[in-house]
Amino acid sequence: MKIRVMICDDNEEFMTDAKAHFALSDKFELVETAANGKEALDRIDAARPDVLLLDLVMPTLDGFSVLERVNKGGMKIIVVSALSQDAFISKAMSLGADFYMMKPVSFGVLDERILEAVNTKRPTAKNRSMDEKISNIFITVGIPAHIKGYQYLREAIKMTIDSPDIINSITKKLYPEVAEHFNTSPSKVERAIRHAIEVAWNRGKIENINTLFGVRVYNHNEKPTNGEFIALVADKMLLESV
Repeated sequence: MKIRVMICDDNEEFMTDAKAHFALSDKFELVETAANGKEALDRIDAARPDVLLLDLVMPTLDGFSVLERVNKGGMKIIVVSALSQDAFISKAMSLGADFYMMKPVSFGVLDERILEAVNTKRPTAKNRSMDEKISNIFITVGIPAHIKGYQYLREAIKMTIDSPDIINSITKKLYPEVAEHFNTSPSKVERAIRHAIEVAWNRGKIENINTLFGVRVYNHNEKPTNGEFIALVADKMLLESV
């Protein structure tokens, strides 16, 4: 059975390209479109999509308003937007977006995100709260939500919080478990997490990083390994929960 997709976007070029892409897909079915948030809210119940692709800047009613008002149920929401500011990304994720992708998008990567979103279990209220706290840390240190390593790194940190000893078996247990969660391979998880950390360091928010963790742990010329960064964030989360 094909995954049911709905698009809410007022960009005619993107909509035309998306329609052409999904028309040829054997995995996805485009069941509805909307040019603004009001149309999306009016049509979503009848369309019953598995995934909503949502722009943020639209006339009549914007994407943030849709996130605030929509009844998600089991539906997943992927924001596809040209907005790149951390504040917008953080707001969208805190309002319930499952993924955030930057325009222009590769439809091949978009397909991967749709599959990941559908295959990811819906978080409990406790996990949503933890997700928000970890996401705020990522924004502070400069890890953008639209890269793949963001999701993998967040899941790895949550697993380490639940089972601290797993960090000692990062290649044998942690990467494989994250990979299973997202239906991918451990090597892809490792590379994506490493890339996410490199992006943060290249953005130069080292002072934010040192302030966040309370000590001067790193400088511009050195960055943590995947395991060190995961353990650092997990330890901070555990200490704050005590």
